[in-house]
Amino acid sequence: MWNAFWIFVGGGLGSVARWGASGWAAHRFGETFPWGTLLVNVTGSFVIGFFATWTGPDGRWQAAPGFRQFFMLGICGGYTTFSSFSLQTLTLAQEGEWLRAGGNCVLSVVLCLVGVWLGHVLAMTLTTLKGS
Repeated sequence: MWNAFWIFVGGGLGSVARWGASGWAAHRFGETFPWGTLLVNVTGSFVIGFFATWTGPDGRWQAAPGFRQFFMLGICGGYTTFSSFSLQTLTLAQEGEWLRAGGNCVLSVVLCLVGVWLGHVLAMTLTTLKGS
């Protein structure tokens, strides 16, 4: 029962972080392309890749399973926005903005995969540093 509560709390924290990051990106770069959603999905992919590796069985920091759930399911799950990505891409396509819709798909998938890989690589690099 407590795990569900902490995942719920983490989801709220992640959602507020998503709202802040998306709003910042929309204000900074405009709203004609879903930059905020792209930013959130890429950074969220990086963070979950790093955290999963850093706290995994071979990682540098052994986090309790409950804390991993709080962070990965709660915070990261509340922060990343693939449901928003899907709706925004559909809207762009329905408005005839095929290039933007396709660009959003390609950029989101490629950059999120790069983000999760970079997070993994960084955690592995830090894990192998002895005495740090």
